[in-house]
Amino acid sequence: MPTDLSTSRSRTLGTTTRTTPRAHDDAPDTAARFTRLAELGDGPEREALRDELVAAWLPMAHRIAGRFRDRGESVEDLRQVAALGLVKAVDRYDPSRGAFESYAVPTITGEVKRHFRDRMWALRVPRRVQELRNRVRVARRELTQNPGSPAPTVGDLAARTGLTEDEVGAGLEALESFSTLSLDAELAAGEDGYSLADTLGDSDTSYDVVVDREAAKEGLRRLPERERAILYMRFFEDMTQSRIADRLGISQMHVSRLISRSCARVRAEALGRTAG
Repeated sequence: MPTDLSTSRSRTLGTTTRTTPRAHDDAPDTAARFTRLAELGDGPEREALRDELVAAWLPMAHRIAGRFRDRGESVEDLRQVAALGLVKAVDRYDPSRGAFESYAVPTITGEVKRHFRDRMWALRVPRRVQELRNRVRVARRELTQNPGSPAPTVGDLAARTGLTEDEVGAGLEALESFSTLSLDAELAAGEDGYSLADTLGDSDTSYDVVVDREAAKEGLRRLPERERAILYMRFFEDMTQSRIADRLGISQMHVSRLISRSCARVRAEALGRTAG
């Protein structure tokens, strides 16, 4: 009975039979053109042949791009990324090292994966977290592929992936962090709605005051009692220099000099310097 070579594609070498995998419908026979491309030097003829090969294999690149749909990126953008990977594959392919499809498929797939890894995240996250996200995503899809399947628990995902529950938790968080939310996004409906930016705190200058007070506290303790009293009356009781001078029986000029000297000493000690 005759053998259908179009489906079996078997070759007999002595006593050994080797079966060649069936090529895809979008894998054209371009071996002769690639050989010609490798022989040509730079110039218009080579550029035209290169463009012809890219066009011939573009359907395969689109098929590979289709594997990554429904991951937050448009199919059109994925096709452009895959086409870029195809161009790289055509430029780097060596006809003496095997079939073009065997080289192009991993090259194009790698280009699409790099696109997701490096450009799709609104914020750059560690590679390890991205890997956890992918493993958890695949496991969750596998566990829920049957209709009516319950949502897998963290324990279910850990058992499926071989990860710890903490690692699964990090992967789940990364699944929800693929893109960022605009600070202008409204969080509540209606006229009383407010944006995410409204929930963020502002800088509180009071913290600086606390730091300054703590830094000056030790220097104030080292001042003579009369100078501490003058600073207290001036800055805490809000007394004028004239009133302080009258209370202590000294001149206003002397009060002014004592305040300036005391403040300079406390400031120098607070800054870790010694007063001159």
